[in-house]
Amino acid sequence: MSDSTSSQEQSENRSGKTRQMLGMKGASTGETSVWKIRLQLMKPITWIPLIWGVVCGAASSGDFHWQVEDVVKVVTCMLLSGPLMAGYTQTLNDFYDREIDAINEPYRPIPSGAITVPQVITQILILLGGGLALAYGLDQWGGNAYPKITIITLLGTFLAYIYSAPPLKLKQNGWFGNYALGASYIALPWWAGHSLFGDLNWIIIVLTLIYSFAGLGIAVVNDFKSVEGDRTLGLKSLPVMFGVGGAAWISVLMIDIFQLGIAGYLISIQENLYATILVLLVIPQITFQDMYFLRSPLENDVKYQASAQPFLVLGMLVTGLALGHSGI
Repeated sequence: MSDSTSSQEQSENRSGKTRQMLGMKGASTGETSVWKIRLQLMKPITWIPLIWGVVCGAASSGDFHWQVEDVVKVVTCMLLSGPLMAGYTQTLNDFYDREIDAINEPYRPIPSGAITVPQVITQILILLGGGLALAYGLDQWGGNAYPKITIITLLGTFLAYIYSAPPLKLKQNGWFGNYALGASYIALPWWAGHSLFGDLNWIIIVLTLIYSFAGLGIAVVNDFKSVEGDRTLGLKSLPVMFGVGGAAWISVLMIDIFQLGIAGYLISIQENLYATILVLLVIPQITFQDMYFLRSPLENDVKYQASAQPFLVLGMLVTGLALGHSGI
């Protein structure tokens, strides 16, 4: 019995350390390596949708080709959108959220005392400087007549700041904050990837901003883990404003309706096959919403995300390929 208990404790400890490193809920404390702590601040788990957004943008340009230079361009833009800019955003958010994290997630690096505030500020500046420098380099590499990717990066920098920092602190409002988050995870990296290979036109901009309303629904899912602290500090997240059940319905409706709306647009431009695939990818999302999320949002938020979000991100790529194929 003791050996079994010890083995279980070791397994839970490893799981906690992994979750800590990725920046997930339910992490353990006790990490001492400053580099691992810095990585935890950057929340690598959040890089994935931005990296994927770059791929979708490259696909929607219609000018990406499977050759070494184009692949390296995309990978470099992934580095910009994921580790650098998402890392900057998450570190900045942790800096301004250190009080609420002391309630919701006391194992986070700043409230746990694992890293000092001056060290956090240094990390923010290094990630921001590296991101802007890489964005300018990508503009030069892509031969852009004006620095589109640098402008997009500056927009993302500003959006990240007003999302986390007073006096605006958009995250205090569930609607504005979650939409800003959704746009940051869908529209901005999509624009960057598209700008590497094609002209970023208003149709792409508007469509991705519409798609970002589905991202708002995804962002709401992340609010359930902090509802107690949000309520204590007076933050108007959707679970606080509408209750857990009401916010869960808002989340799934935003996710489903706006994906189906994009499918309708694809039909309108004669991309029927891609529209059909997108609709088919929405169906399993609805299934997992019913199985997990709507029945118990607080307990099943992580399980739901792991089950349903792969279908959402595949739908994004289908949309990118459709737009690239249509020549828009």
